[in-house]
Amino acid sequence: MQNRYSLVISPSEEIIALVKTMKEELAAEIGWFHSKNSVAHITINEFMAAENEIETIKKQLNSICESLKPISVCLNSFDNYPNGAFFIAPDANSKIDLKQIMKQVNQSFKVKTLLKNNEPHLSIARKLTPEQLASSYRLFSKAIDLNFICNSITLRRFNPDVKQFEIMDHFEFKNNPKNTFVQGTLF
Repeated sequence: MQNRYSLVISPSEEIIALVKTMKEELAAEIGWFHSKNSVAHITINEFMAAENEIETIKKQLNSICESLKPISVCLNSFDNYPNGAFFIAPDANSKIDLKQIMKQVNQSFKVKTLLKNNEPHLSIARKLTPEQLASSYRLFSKAIDLNFICNSITLRRFNPDVKQFEIMDHFEFKNNPKNTFVQGTLF
């Protein structure tokens, strides 16, 4: 049997707790919404795999993370997508750095993915109506400035009983450039 998995970037525990509080405040304002109970994360991709494939996938993820280097991430504005997603967006530099990590993971990952994300964002809610989006902006009108060090990716498995992804493992960035042959000059 195959399970659904996702690879994500997990922010710090403080940011996870803050986003949980924000989701609770929003629910008190507009009622239940999609991703209300989802733990804060930045999605890289989602895929299906059998239980007996996971150890091989974990080895692959360790290998991918071998050359990745930690980056500083700043999330500093609220934004939304036309599909009703309301989220906290990274600043310009963080967006570039996060996109590079996501691209490298997705290009190196040898498992067929169901979706690949190339727009880093930290979702608060999904599938909101225009009225609910307006309420979200009113509720979170204060400036936001969240910072964390992105130094790993997280593997999560979907639990159909609670209808949420649950963390399985973290893969630390090792910042070891791959040994590549560089041709020198003779003179």
